[in-house]
Formats: sequence, structure tokens, C-alpha cells
Amino acid sequence: MKILKKVLLVLLVIFIIAQFFGPEKNDGDLASVSTFLAETNPPEDVKKILETTCFDCHSNKTVYPWYDKITPVNYWLADHIKDGKKHLNFSEWSKYSLKRKEHKMDELHEEVEKGEMPLESYTYTHSNANLTPEQIAAVVAWGKKVQADYKLQMQAE
Repeated sequence: MKILKKVLLVLLVIFIIAQFFGPEKNDGDLASVSTFLAETNPPEDVKKILETTCFDCHSNKTVYPWYDKITPVNYWLADHIKDGKKHLNFSEWSKYSLKRKEHKMDELHEEVEKGEMPLESYTYTHSNANLTPEQIAAVVAWGKKVQADYKLQMQAE
């Protein structure tokens, strides 16, 4: 029993010390998505959906929840955000080629339509990110329209 208490005490000390360290934050600003918003011109309802369900993991600005202050949760979140931005970063939209933009819009509306985005793990703690069928339809319709616009632009080149 003494060994168990010592082990638990050591683990507690390690946990407390770990709270003083954390990953780099994704603390840009939402102005970084202005090019994306201007170019794709989402309707207000879709813009709101993007802000509440997409930008935290797919832009250079994350609004962190209270539990991000707890190590090791903050490392898990940082890795999740890094992975999301690797696949699609709305803040880097101006750097994407026309072909890549078209492809990303295709993926965007397909992932939303299939219910694969937003991730279930995100909606557990962000209940406002649970999309209704009407919201899904609005995002999909907008995404398909933007994708079609990019296809037309590619054909014109």
C-alpha cells in the first residue's frame, strides 16, 4: 500500500508540473479568413455555420474551450487542430491553386453531406456545431455552387 501511495503522489506531482507547459496556441485572428469569405461569398447562415463549426480547426484562429488549460488535453487539441489545418486551412485560401480550391470545396460539401464533418468528437463539446438537416443542405448547396464556379474558371483558363 505504501508503494501505491508513493506512485500516486509522484503521478500527482508530475501532473501538477505538466500544467505549467503546453503546446503552441492557434491564436491568429479571423481576419485571416477574409479572402476565403470574400471569394466564396457564403450566405449569412452558411457563414455562421463556418464560424461555429469549421474555423476552430480549419483556420489560423481557434476559440479554445476552458478545458484547453488542462495538460494533456491541450496537447490532444493542438494535434487535432494541426491535423485539421493540414487538410484544409481557410486562412491559407489565397495560396491555394484554382484546382486545389475546387477540390477542397468538393471535399467540404461531401464531408458535411456524409456527416463526417464536423467531427463527432468536436460536437460532443460544441453542441452548437451539431448541424440540422437544413443547415447541412445549406452548406452542401453553397459548397456545390462554389465548386461549380471554380470548375468554370478552370475551363476558362
